[in-house]
Amino acid sequence: MMDLSRPTFGMNVYSGAPAAVEIAGHHGLDFVFIDAEHTALGLDLPMERMILAARLAGVAPLIRVPDSSPTGLRKALELGAAGVIIPQVHDAAQMRGIVAATKFPPLGRRGGDSSVRSANYGGPGFDWTDYAARANRETLLIPMAECHEFFADIDAILDVPGIDVVHFGPADYALSCGIPVDYSMKHPQVREAMRELIAKCHARGIKVMLPCAPQTPEQVADLLAEGGDMLLVGNDMAFLNAGCRTAAELVKGVRK
Repeated sequence: MMDLSRPTFGMNVYSGAPAAVEIAGHHGLDFVFIDAEHTALGLDLPMERMILAARLAGVAPLIRVPDSSPTGLRKALELGAAGVIIPQVHDAAQMRGIVAATKFPPLGRRGGDSSVRSANYGGPGFDWTDYAARANRETLLIPMAECHEFFADIDAILDVPGIDVVHFGPADYALSCGIPVDYSMKHPQVREAMRELIAKCHARGIKVMLPCAPQTPEQVADLLAEGGDMLLVGNDMAFLNAGCRTAAELVKGVRK
């Protein structure tokens, strides 16, 4: 279980490469945000490799599922995800359905099977009561606040029991409002939405995850001061681009 009593740090993983997950763990990051919404990854054997790589490297695998369908949410957790991140949450009714799909009774109506990784395959000492209670307690439910509809219904959404963390998505939020995209969240409307989210989440004991761009000490300090609890401090594709940019500049210098 992740320790959310202190600030935690992670990175997005888009490449589908288990090595990226392992490297994140080897460098001491707390979690990886493995994307199955905008990538070729599904909730299948390649995703299982990503989760196993995370477990091997001691970093918590949080899976952004493609949508809020109950089957995908359940499968991600049964594969061994430490939590699920759900995109495009628009209203409280949708949020209640998400809780129903991810939490066992009495919190929800998640279907169960003991022959899965999250249940240790029903192995020695398996007990249904303990398994359901541990899953409800330890797996993180993380809806995304990334559209103007979320903020129009924010109080009702956040009042749905079972939410652990909310991830603010500034790019899609800006797109939904017809304003410029700026991951640094300096745009006044985006910053105001971020602050509203943090205030209302913290009033309910809910943590907030924020992207940190640019990845500088000053930006980290700013977001922590604003109340961010979980910061995403980069992604594997950006790191690969940075490395290739350095290599390309070296080649250009040689070829002059």
